[in-house]
Amino acid sequence: MKIKPEFMLHQIGDEYIVMHDGSTNVDFSRIINLNHTAAYLWQRFRNEDFDAEALAGALTGRYEVDGQRARRDAEEFIQSLQRCGILS
Repeated sequence: MKIKPEFMLHQIGDEYIVMHDGSTNVDFSRIINLNHTAAYLWQRFRNEDFDAEALAGALTGRYEVDGQRARRDAEEFIQSLQRCGILS
């Protein structure tokens, strides 16, 4: 899966939000707020295909987290993006 190019990550102070570029109609009630870890994943995999395994590997490589927890967090991140229609 891949992040659709029309969605952009913006940092406002210490907050990270994902916004649609406005080129098509979008339901703004489904845009998400990201924490620092999710923003890291977004930036790391912005322009490439990924799956839960790739995300979990990035998490264990950057943070002190075990593989099982990283995999669970990666799957939750993917589900959030899917619910908002951000993945292709």
